[in-house]
Amino acid sequence: SKLIHVNPKQKLSLQSHNHRSEHWVVMSGKAKVILDSTEYILDKGNSIDIPLKAIHSLQNPFDTDLEIIEAQLGDLLREDDIIRYEDMYGRV
Repeated sequence: SKLIHVNPKQKLSLQSHNHRSEHWVVMSGKAKVILDSTEYILDKGNSIDIPLKAIHSLQNPFDTDLEIIEAQLGDLLREDDIIRYEDMYGRV
């Protein structure tokens, strides 16, 4: 598992994974999660499961820092198992 920090008004790219699912737990702040075509707002202590191949994004449109714990589950846990669909930083 790893700790992910998202600064206020920032977001991670819309992406999916072919070989892993993920479980996210909000440790501090508030998260906006895009999961396929649905938006979720998660408060501290809330969690969400990101299924295999689901298109997802972690966003922080709020005014305080966001920290989540991400647990990865799967047979192949590699950082190159990522398909980006849009990216505000131009990495697509």
